[in-house]
Formats: sequence, structure tokens, C-alpha cells
Amino acid sequence: MTPEPMKRQPREPQPSLIMIQFLQWVADRPRRRADVLAAWPSSCPRFPVWEDARADGLVHQCGGGENRVELTEAGRRALARAL
Repeated sequence: MTPEPMKRQPREPQPSLIMIQFLQWVADRPRRRADVLAAWPSSCPRFPVWEDARADGLVHQCGGGENRVELTEAGRRALARAL
């Protein structure tokens, strides 16, 4: 009987440098959505880091009127792998 090949768990991709900088910036202290949009504008189609972080599930908005932006568990893992 031939042993079954081991199945590897897919690795989470390594975030880009700008994504790491964004995640670190969010992790440094509580951020409001307005602060994120002001500091990380996405007028350049080459660097839509805010949209990419949301789409990849690395950050999420929470809270009431302030709409805080926080790292998700996936965002914390990505940042820990990068540092």
C-alpha cells in the first residue's frame, strides 16, 4: 500500500511593505475611520491599501459613531509574521 501524500496547509500570503506599514499604524493606537481615510487616501490606484486591507479581512470597522478601525485576527497574524 502506498502512503498518501501529506496535504500541506495553504500559507497565508506575506503582506506587502505598504500593507505592513498600514497594519502597524492601525495597531499603534485606536483609529477612527475618518483618520484612516485622511492618512491613507486611495487616490492612487497603485496603492489602495485601505481597500485591500478591508477586502483581505485584515481590518474591520466597529463601534458606533466613531467607526473605529481595528485589526482582525488575520491582520494581527499578518503583522506578527512580518515583524
